[in-house]
This record gives sequence, C-alpha cells and structure tokens, in this order.
Amino acid sequence: MTTTRFATCNLCEACCGLELTVEGGRVEAVRGDSRDPLSRGHLCPKAVALPDVHADGERLRTPVRRTADGWEAISWEAAFDLVATRLADVRDRHGRDAVGVYLGNPTVHSLGALTHGTGFMGMLRTRNRFSATSVDQLPHHLVAYLLYGHQLMLPIPDLDRTDHFLVIGGNPMASNGSLMTVPDFARRRRALAERGGRMVVVDPRRTETAKVADEHHFVRPGTDAALLLAMVRTILAEDSADPPSYVDGIDVVRDAVEGFTPEWAAPITGIDASTTERLAREFAGARSAVCYGRTGVSMQQHGAVCQWAIQVLNVLTGNIDRPGGALVTKPAVDVLKMVSPGHFGAWRSRVRGLPEFAGELPVAVLAEEIETPGDKQIKAFVVNAGNPVLSTPDGPRLARALAGLDFMVAIDVKVNETTRHADVILPPTPLLERDHYDIIFNAFAVRDTARFAPAVLPKPEEARHDWEIFRELGLRYRKRFKGKRFDTLRLRLSPRVLLDVLLRTGPHRLSVRKLRKNPNGVDLGPLKPSFPQRLRTEDKRIDLAPKLVLDGLGAVRELRAGDGLLLIGRRHLRANNSWMNDVDRLTRGKARHHLLMHPRDLAEHGITDGAEVRVRSAVGEVRVPVTSSDEVMPGVVSLPHGYRAASANDLTDPAVLDGVSGNAVLNGVPVRVEAVGPAPRGVTSSSAS
Repeated sequence: MTTTRFATCNLCEACCGLELTVEGGRVEAVRGDSRDPLSRGHLCPKAVALPDVHADGERLRTPVRRTADGWEAISWEAAFDLVATRLADVRDRHGRDAVGVYLGNPTVHSLGALTHGTGFMGMLRTRNRFSATSVDQLPHHLVAYLLYGHQLMLPIPDLDRTDHFLVIGGNPMASNGSLMTVPDFARRRRALAERGGRMVVVDPRRTETAKVADEHHFVRPGTDAALLLAMVRTILAEDSADPPSYVDGIDVVRDAVEGFTPEWAAPITGIDASTTERLAREFAGARSAVCYGRTGVSMQQHGAVCQWAIQVLNVLTGNIDRPGGALVTKPAVDVLKMVSPGHFGAWRSRVRGLPEFAGELPVAVLAEEIETPGDKQIKAFVVNAGNPVLSTPDGPRLARALAGLDFMVAIDVKVNETTRHADVILPPTPLLERDHYDIIFNAFAVRDTARFAPAVLPKPEEARHDWEIFRELGLRYRKRFKGKRFDTLRLRLSPRVLLDVLLRTGPHRLSVRKLRKNPNGVDLGPLKPSFPQRLRTEDKRIDLAPKLVLDGLGAVRELRAGDGLLLIGRRHLRANNSWMNDVDRLTRGKARHHLLMHPRDLAEHGITDGAEVRVRSAVGEVRVPVTSSDEVMPGVVSLPHGYRAASANDLTDPAVLDGVSGNAVLNGVPVRVEAVGPAPRGVTSSSAS
C-alpha cells in the first residue's frame, strides 16, 4: 500500500516541509511540500538523503557498552541502570560539578531533546555545562541579552520585504540561513532583485551567496570589526542616523567609535576608505535595509564586537523593528518564556577563569577542565547528539582528555570520534520515527509559521525515543538521591502533551489538534513591529552602549595590516557541520575536503595545484590536497570543518577566543602551508573560476 505523509526536515535550520511517499514501511520518495507556507516546496540534497540516514547499516538500534574486546550490546534496562548508577557515584564521590555535559547542535533539532533532555541535564545540577553555542553563535546571544534583554530575542532580517541586504560573513545560499531560518534563499534573492533591491556581501571567499550578490568585497579574516565600526562612525559623523525614540547611549557610541575611521580601517581590512564610506551611505540611505552577519563574524577574536556593530547599524539607521529591516518573530511557542533571559559571569571556569553565559561555559575550556586535577575536575561526561572531538578546537587534545574519564555516556546513533570514548551509547530513534515540531527555529524564521509533523514510520518495539531515554535516566537518577527534591513531572509527560500546553498558552492559541488538521503547516503572517513593548529590558529601552562590549573595542584598536596565511572555514549544501559527511548519496563525486588557496599564494610557496600539502597551526597539522582558486582572497586559505579526512578544527587553538564572549575562534587562524607530495591517487583538482 502506498501512502503520502508529510514531515518537516530537521537536518538544518531551514525547517523545510516534506512530502513523502511511503510504501511497505519504507520511504520511497522525498519531495518538497509546495503548500508549506515557509519553505514553499524548496528541497535540498540533505532531505533527499533522509531515507539513507534511516536505513544506514552503521546506525545503532540498541544500547552498546564498550568492553576490552569491543562494543557489546546490552538491554535498555541494564543500560539505564548502569548510566544512572555511574553518574550518581561520581556525584557522591566528587560533587555535582564533577559531571560534565555537552549538548550538540542536533539537540535543538529534536522536540523530545528539548522537552526532556534539558530537564534531565538540569537534574545533574552541574556548572560544567557546554554546548555547540560557544563554537559559532555565542556572540549573537550575548549581544541580544545586552541590548534587548533576552538571549533569544534575535532580530531577524525581513528578507521578503527589504530593499537592501548587507551580508557580512554569512552564506545563506549554502546554509539556507543560520540564526535566520530562510528556506529557498535563492528564490528570495531573485525576488529582492525583481523589486529593485540590492544585496551586498563582504567575505574573504567568493561564496555561493557572494556569487549571486550585486556586489562582493573581499575582507581579511578577523578584521570585520574594523569595517563595521568604520561604517558606524561614518553614519554618525555624517548625521545620517535616525534611531527609534527608545534608544539610549548614542552619544557614548559616537565617542567610542570616533577613532575608527575608514582610512584607519582600509589597510587592515583590505577595503579602501571610499568603498567603506559608500557602503555606509548606501545602507543608511536605503528605503529599508538590514545587516546580517553569521559564522564568519562570530567565529573570530572580535565576534561580540562584530555582532554588536551589526545591531548598531540596524538600530542607528532606523531599521530595527520595521518592515524590511530586522524584526523579532512571534512564534506559536513563546521560547522567551521557556528559556532563561541569560546571565553573564555568574561563575567562571575552574582552570582559566572564563565567564559562563546563560549557564554554560565556553567549550574551549572543556579539555582543560577534564585534564586538570583538583576540586570540581570533570570525572564523568554526558554528551547528547554532539561530536566535539570533530567540531570544537583542538580535537586531538579533547579526544585524549575524554579517554581518561572515569565514565562517559553518549546519547547518539553512531560510534564517532567522540562517542567511541563513551562507556555506554544510547541510540535514539531517527527523525522518521518520531514526532517533530521546530520550537527553536520557528523563533528565528523570516516568516511566522507553525507545523506539527507526526512520526512517518512506526517505532520498532526495541527502539527508544530520545525523550524516553532522558525520562528513564532521570527517574533512575532520582532514586539514587532520596531526600533531594527533583521535579520529574515534565519527564513523565510526552513531548506531544507538553507541546500542546505550549501551543495553547502561546500568542496564537494553537494546539496539536489544530496543527494536525493542517499537515502542511499554518501561516501566521509576516514579521510585525513589536518594540518597545516586547523588549525584555527592565525599562523597555535599548542601551546601545553596554560597557562589556565597549571594553572590547580596545582590542580592535590593536588591529594592524597583516601578512601570512589565515585559515577560514567553508560550508557545503550537502552537509551540516559534522553531520551527513558519511552519507554516500551526499558525498559522491569530487572530494570536498580540499584546501582552497589563491594562485598567487601557491606560486609564492612553490606549491602546484593538486599537490598534497601540510597545513600547520600553533596546535596541530593536517594533510590535505590543495586546489588553486581565485574564490579566496590572497593570503587566505579555506578548509571545510567537520570532515573526517581533514578537520579544520584540529588546527584551532582553544587558548585563542573572542575576548568578550569567550566564543571559539575558528576563522582567521594563522597557518603555514607546505607541499609534501603530489595529489593522492583518486583525488583530482581543478582551478575554480
């Protein structure tokens, strides 16, 4: 029997609606759902591979325990008891902070992980909490907290109505948006052009997005803050600012950026002063405009200053909270009520003394917190849906640290670079076997919509959903601490029940029942102005000059014109960070893990196109084929992150962080490149145009 089922893809932030053909208990075809009000039929290669992920022979179906002879299957009951007992024992012997936690990116792509995983992690009551947030997006949340009063109050580009879209270090053509849920960016980009709008991209690489822009400017990695501050200064110096009435601190900002002239920035950024001034004037003079910056500006030493300056540009030009500018969403589930507004520096890491944000420490300190003896040293570790050995700074060092733990448990579907160090792996069901609702990414979308997708395929009897795993771990962990109060009510209810409560109490008064009657999703309309009423600051005003960020301007003043090679990352449409890089359908064809290097730099280093090179940094080295490409600016080399063949993060130094937020620095890494031999057999190379 053949049936048609509808689902929502959870492999990236785009939340694309899917129409699936199911026959004989298998998904035989995947198409974009043309009736989805957000994705409108868009489909990328990752979604087509969902059936491959489900059928993957290497995917774990039942728990396994690591033994001296390899992995051994064990029952769910035995696994739950073992994990709860070992975690409780570590807490009894060494205190609650001796248990560390890491939440990988897929945590927020799962309804059950959000409703139940966070509940279980909270029961551990440890201050040694880490997540993928401090790899690539912590500056966004810190700036949102400082300016707007809540870490998740991120103004989103009103892409469907803007007249001028300025992109700094973002590549939505490959990512489908990131902290800006925007499926089918290509069609939206064409619509921008058709209504006479412009898109300008600033990036050290001619990315997929830069190729379809009206204008692209190369910028030296790590110097975006100089460009942005020079643009802010230009707008203030020329009296072209028109901020809303509820904004304070403009004169303080004016004084703070006075020295950051376009002439000062030019030799540092590689963008001449006249161009910087023109970019600022055109942005300020557009009928509507919005500036958006993503990983290229967050994953560098001045990430928080960059994200602050981006918000300042939007605010000063009156493009905050206006159609065509940047607006906050009004999703069906009010995540601002679910999640703490945030706090900064309530405690600090034990070894290096780095501040927490919203209850999490920077992941760059994880290895040292495991390695360094003393009170509160991490002895046991819980990792959910993450591969920090592959995706965080200096992976080899972290791998060695994990190998020395007393106990580790991973909630994951595969044995990978991180989970292979676990004592127990608990595999949850894949997307096709569980209900899905995007709680987080609906809050970052360019349009307000809501869509509930029931499980497409039945869950095998022996399988467990992630929420069932967290529920059982939580209930067993609680039994070990009689007399201590643990709230387990949330763990006992199903995600569907909890979601229904959140929908019914949300601003649109929806319900799971209503959404099930609309399997293609419900359109809640375009983003709407809501400031200052919805601001979460105490006085409902925006202080544009938070001292924490202004103190970081001193480091930007120390920037100088540089030489030498700087490493940047690279994203591909067929992968999502460290996900999907082992799916055959998505990895066919020419290898994608090669290093991109400008022809001039190849000649200066005596390296031939296609040769195998050694890339060295302060902390490590990788060997990889090199490809000549004028898509990177001279002095810049590019290597994708998350690839097992050559992980760029093995070259990143955990000692080098964004000085304000503590975010990892994965862009602008100084490296040396030297040839070690001809191209490996089977690897071909061609110059990029």
